[in-house]
Amino acid sequence: MKRETLEQELYKSVEKNTPDYIKNNKYIDINNKNELIFTLKTAHLLPYDEIKNPEGLNLDNWLKNYEKEAAVSTAGIRGPQNILYPYDVRFPINIMGIMLATYAKALVAKEKYKDKKLLKLVGREVRYNSEQFLDLIARVQAAQGIETLTTYERKTMPIWLASFLAFKLDLIGGEYITSSHGISVKNATKDLNSQGSQYLPEESLEFVNKIKEIFDIVREKGSYDIKISASNNPLINENYMKSINNGIDLYKEYLENGVANKENIDLIKNQKEKIVIENVGGSAYKTLDKLLKAFKINEKFDWMNTEEDPFFHGIGKYDTDPKGNPCFYDYSVDATVIAKDKEGKIFFPVIDTLDYTNKLKQYPTGTVVFITDPDHDRLTVCQIETESEIPFLEKTGINYSKLDNDRILCVYSANQSFLLIMDFWAKQLKASNKWNNHPRFIIKTTASAKSWDEWAEYNKVKVVNVPVGFKEIANIMKKVEQQIINNPEKDVIVTDVLGNEINLGKNPRMLFGGEESGGMIIGAEEAIKSKAGRMAIAMREKSASEAIIVASALAAKLEKEDKTLSKALDEIFISNKIIAKYDVREDIAYYNESEPDIDKLTQAKKEGEALRTKNDLFYLTMALTHFDGKISLEQVKSILNSTFKNLNFDNLIDIKFVGDGTYLKFSDKFIEIRPSGTDAKTKAYGAGSVKEDISEFARILGNYSGEISEEYLAIIPKDYYNMAKEKSMQEYLKFTNKDADKRIFEIPDYNKTLGI
Repeated sequence: MKRETLEQELYKSVEKNTPDYIKNNKYIDINNKNELIFTLKTAHLLPYDEIKNPEGLNLDNWLKNYEKEAAVSTAGIRGPQNILYPYDVRFPINIMGIMLATYAKALVAKEKYKDKKLLKLVGREVRYNSEQFLDLIARVQAAQGIETLTTYERKTMPIWLASFLAFKLDLIGGEYITSSHGISVKNATKDLNSQGSQYLPEESLEFVNKIKEIFDIVREKGSYDIKISASNNPLINENYMKSINNGIDLYKEYLENGVANKENIDLIKNQKEKIVIENVGGSAYKTLDKLLKAFKINEKFDWMNTEEDPFFHGIGKYDTDPKGNPCFYDYSVDATVIAKDKEGKIFFPVIDTLDYTNKLKQYPTGTVVFITDPDHDRLTVCQIETESEIPFLEKTGINYSKLDNDRILCVYSANQSFLLIMDFWAKQLKASNKWNNHPRFIIKTTASAKSWDEWAEYNKVKVVNVPVGFKEIANIMKKVEQQIINNPEKDVIVTDVLGNEINLGKNPRMLFGGEESGGMIIGAEEAIKSKAGRMAIAMREKSASEAIIVASALAAKLEKEDKTLSKALDEIFISNKIIAKYDVREDIAYYNESEPDIDKLTQAKKEGEALRTKNDLFYLTMALTHFDGKISLEQVKSILNSTFKNLNFDNLIDIKFVGDGTYLKFSDKFIEIRPSGTDAKTKAYGAGSVKEDISEFARILGNYSGEISEEYLAIIPKDYYNMAKEKSMQEYLKFTNKDADKRIFEIPDYNKTLGI
C-alpha cells in the first residue's frame, strides 16, 4: 500500500476513534498566540461524565501513569498521542500534560536557582504536534521568567545538538521533543539537565512531585492559574541561535578535537564512491548537511528523503500485523529489526519499506549506506555486496537483505559496526602516537556485544558496564570527571553495574561509549570546556553525526584497501581472538502500539505489561535472591533446567540484576532478559560463539510466560518474589548514587559568557 494511502488510513482510524467530546473540548487554544491564563479546576482532575462532569479530564489518572513512566524511563517519558487532536488527555502525551510538566519543571528550577537568570533550550524533530509542543513549552517557561533558546523560526534540530549546547552554553538544561526511533504516533519530552544528559529517574520525579503539589492545591482551593506567555515574548530567543549558526560552528570545533581530525577528513575527501545517507523522516539533513559542508566533504555523500515528514515517508508501516491480520501496523524506524511473517519467514520490516531495490540500483557494489533515525542520534550501517558472499556473511554472523539481481544489502548490527569503529579509532590514535597519552576505557551497556569486552581485554582497554540507556553512560562519564578534577594525580576508580570495581588509571580518556541499539559517542582527546569553563571527557548524548564522520573515514580507508566491512569485521574477530562473535536480540511486543482506539490500546497495554512483568519477575527474583545469598547457583541452575527442558544451564557461571534486567553469564555466552522501560515489551539479548545456541536461548527465555513451578516456590522465599521490583529499584539507586558526581552547577554571568 502506498505511503499516502497508509497515512490516510491512519487519519481515518484516529478520527473514527476520537469521540466528539474530545474534539469539542479545546481547553487550551494553542493557536491563540496571545498571552493566556489556564485555570486548572477540581473537575479537570476527575473523569469525564457528560452530565455530572463535562469538564473532566481525568488528570489524576494521567498523573499516576505519568509518574510510573518517570520512575523507570530510559529515554524520556514516552507514550502514544492523538496525532489529530493533541489535547486528547486520554493519551499519555497531550497538550495538558506538556503544559503541566513544563510548568512544574520551571517551578523546580526557580526554587533551585533563586534570583538567578535562568536559560534553557528547547528543540524538536518532526513528529506529529511537535511544533505546537515546542511553542507551548517556550511560552510556559517565558511566563515564569525563564529565557528559552530555540532555533530560528523554531525549526528542527537533532537531539545531540540540543544536548551539546546545554553543556557548552552552561544552560540550566533543555527539553527535546522526540520519541527516538519509536513509531510515528508516539512522542515524548526528553529532559536534559545542565550537563546535557537525560534526566535520571530521581530528577524526573522532582517535577512529578511538583505536579502532585499543584493538584493538592486545586483540591484544597478549587482552582489554580497557569500563565502562558504570548508566542512572541522576548524571552523566547531565536536570534541567539541564529547568531551562532544554530551551534554548528561550535560542534565542528568539538569534532575537530576528536573524530574529525585532519587524518579522517582527508580520508573522506579522497573517497572515490559516494556514501548514501538515509534520513528517516527526521532532522538530520538540515544540520548534518551544513556540518559536512563546513568540513568541505559534502560532495562525498548522497542523501535520501531530505524532506521532513512526521509519517517518516511510510518507512516501517504496513497494512497488516505480523500475523497477517488487516490493520495499520508500525514496526518503528529501527532498521535492524528482524521479524517473521505469517509463514514464519524472517525479513527486515523496516529495510523492506525503504525501496532500496529501486533507489540503490545506480550505486555500485561496495557502496556504504548510513541510516539515521528522526532525532538523528542512532546509526545503522549497511553495505552492498554480491550474493556470492552469503556463505561468508552467514559464517561471520552478518544479516542481509535481498537487493537486486545478484546483489544483497548487508545490515550490520550496532554491535558489529561499533566494534569496527572502536577498532578503527584505536588504530588511528596509535598511528598518531596519541594512544599512550592516557589510559583508555569504554563504557557500554550490559546488553551490548560480548565481543566488545573481548576486544577491550585483548587491547588492554578497561570496560565499564552499565544498564541500558545513554543517561547511564553519561552518569559514569560524570563520575570519572569528578575524580579527575578533584584528584588529578590519583587513579580513577569506578564501580560498574556488574559490581566490578575498575581502576581506570590516572587522567583516563574514554575511547568509546555506546549501546547495541545504535547510539554511540567517541571521547575527546583533550578535555572539552564549556563557555564558563566546565570540563567533560565526552558529550552526554549519542550522536549519529559524530558516528557518520568516523564511520565515513573507516569506509574510505577500507575502500582504499579494497576491503569490505564484512572482511574487516572478520579480521578483527581473528586478530583480537574474539570468540563471542555472534549477537542476537529478540523483541517481544505484547500488543499493537498503533491501535487507534485508546480504550483498546490502554487495555492491551495493561495486559501486556502484566505479561512483561511476570516474565521479568521470574528471572529478577532468582538474581536478587542469589545476590543476597538465599539460594545457591546450583539451585538457580536446577530451577532453570527443570523449567526449560530443551535448554542446558549446566555451564551457567552467574546470574545478576543489572539495573534494569537480569544477566545470565555462561562460560560461552550471555543472555540478558530486560523488560522495556517505556512499553509493554520484553527484550532478550544474547552473545556467544554459536549463533543458533544464543538465538534459541534468547527466543525461549524472552518469550517465557513467567509461570513459577513448585520447585521455584520451594526454593525461593515468596516475600522475595513479591518485593523483587521494589528491591531492584533500591539496588539500581545504590549503583547510580555510588560515587555520584557532586559538582554543583553554578549559573554563570551569561552577559560575559554568551553576550546575552
